[in-house]
Amino acid sequence: MGRKSYDVDLAVIGGGTAGLVGAQTAAGLGARVMLVEERRTGGDCLYTGCVPSKALLAAGSAAAAARRALRYGVDVEAVTVDFARVMQHVRAAITHIEPVDSPEALEAAGVSVMLGRAHVLPEGGVRVDGRTISARHVLIAVGSDPAVPAVPGMGDVHVLTNENLWDFEVLPRELVILGGGPVGCELAQAFARLGSSVTIVHRGARVLPREDPDASAILATALENDGVRILLEDSAATVTADGSGGGRVTTTSGRDLPFTHLLAAAGRTPRSAGFGLEEAGVVLDDAGSIVTDRHLRTSVPGIWAAGDVTAHPKYTHTAGVHASIAAGNAILGPLRTVSGVEPPRVTFTDPRDRRRRPSDWARRDRADGVPHSPGPRRDGAAHGGVHAARLRPAGKDRRGHDRRAACGGVPRRGVPRRPAEVVRHRRGRSDPPVPDAQRRRVECGDRPDAEGARPARAGGGRTIGPAPAGA
Repeated sequence: MGRKSYDVDLAVIGGGTAGLVGAQTAAGLGARVMLVEERRTGGDCLYTGCVPSKALLAAGSAAAAARRALRYGVDVEAVTVDFARVMQHVRAAITHIEPVDSPEALEAAGVSVMLGRAHVLPEGGVRVDGRTISARHVLIAVGSDPAVPAVPGMGDVHVLTNENLWDFEVLPRELVILGGGPVGCELAQAFARLGSSVTIVHRGARVLPREDPDASAILATALENDGVRILLEDSAATVTADGSGGGRVTTTSGRDLPFTHLLAAAGRTPRSAGFGLEEAGVVLDDAGSIVTDRHLRTSVPGIWAAGDVTAHPKYTHTAGVHASIAAGNAILGPLRTVSGVEPPRVTFTDPRDRRRRPSDWARRDRADGVPHSPGPRRDGAAHGGVHAARLRPAGKDRRGHDRRAACGGVPRRGVPRRPAEVVRHRRGRSDPPVPDAQRRRVECGDRPDAEGARPARAGGGRTIGPAPAGA
């Protein structure tokens, strides 16, 4: 009996960051790929997340810089904000990037695009608006939705989220934000600098609860300096509409907060319902996220998942990396695994909160006693970036080793980060020790000597042992 034929090698459901990267990765490997998107390609990052929010923050930053200009000897008339033009700027940023994620760009990359609602079939493949497409593999990359707290009376008012925030033309006069995470803090600062009266209601003891306490304190001070009112260890108990589009939030502590606009920034929930996943046998966790293994396989052979619909950290860059891993594993076999290291992240407030493997920073600070502290800002403000580079002597690598010693006094990137005596390869093999003289030549990129050492990999800086006989 001959092998079963399929319409495509990989069917990708979802046209956001994960779907776009996964589809183009598979197409680049020579696979036949179809991407199915219900609305528009580009996803949350382009239309409701990264791009519009950073464009709005840029407008707020310009207004704040104009107000601070006097202390530098620059006279600026009273700063006024035309919010309709601000929103034109935001939409222009989206329009500028839109062609990169368009169906035409995908088609040029070798990906077929179909608009419609996809439904995963138990026997394999997908059904799109009544049309069945057989696929050797399916990649689920449908993303997530903003979470709206279940507060009595919330359904009686128009609740803003990051998805519908960009539709109005009038600057909110009184904005109450439920949530003090990255989205809440970014939008609070942007709107406060543009002229809104902003209040953050946060149930935790500090804003940005996942970040370093010192970073949270610095950011809270910066937000308050911009006019943001922060209510900590409090939450919305009831919402009452006033009949004019606004209303009041009564908090659990008894505070009464009037608003013209109410914004929910309380996290995100996976968009896993309505795609036939459970009927196909795909296992979900209690939060509705797709359960995957370290290769990003689901519980059903041939079905993979990446991005916000999984339980992994919900960052755009994480979604892209994981989608590339999942697509490559689907086409070539499960060769790559996801990393267990916490991904770096940035909250684009002023100052920005940048996070890179916090456990490593804490461990290194304890080891060498050198703390990492805020650095100077270019505009001369008192506070700097919340996360600044640790200082180390010139010619030293990040672990304090002398880079000059190994390369004849010339600093060179790529000195091995692992002990030279034992190098563990991907398959768990260990090469025998390498003589010091030979190792230095390999580390510095010299040609192998007569003993037959293999040259170091380009840019990798990895010590390679002697070549096997006959190599």
